[in-house]
Amino acid sequence: MFELSVEGHFDSAHFLRGYGGKCEGLHGHRFRAVVGIRAEKTNSIGIVYDFVELRLKLRGITSQLDHTLINDLPAFQQENPSSENLARYIYRELKPKLEGVTLAYVDVWESPESRARFIP
Repeated sequence: MFELSVEGHFDSAHFLRGYGGKCEGLHGHRFRAVVGIRAEKTNSIGIVYDFVELRLKLRGITSQLDHTLINDLPAFQQENPSSENLARYIYRELKPKLEGVTLAYVDVWESPESRARFIP
């Protein structure tokens, strides 16, 4: 089994409805998103997936989140834009764009010490 990952970043603001603490107020993060894919074998030239292509597909999703108030996006009108829900959102958006590999996980880091991981 092979596993690859790429990462990207996006700067966004959000607030957590019903949180009951300071994160209920508007605040921002430099989010770090990491996606991991798996495959049983490499292709004919010895790679699982082109890192550049995977990074571009991730960037296509994170660019929609960059410099936004995430709560204003349709996907987060009712659902809190927590790191957990952002990881699941990125997973759902990226999975249909991948062929021949398994999307194993999506990590969203909201700080250097705090990460949420979505595993299907």
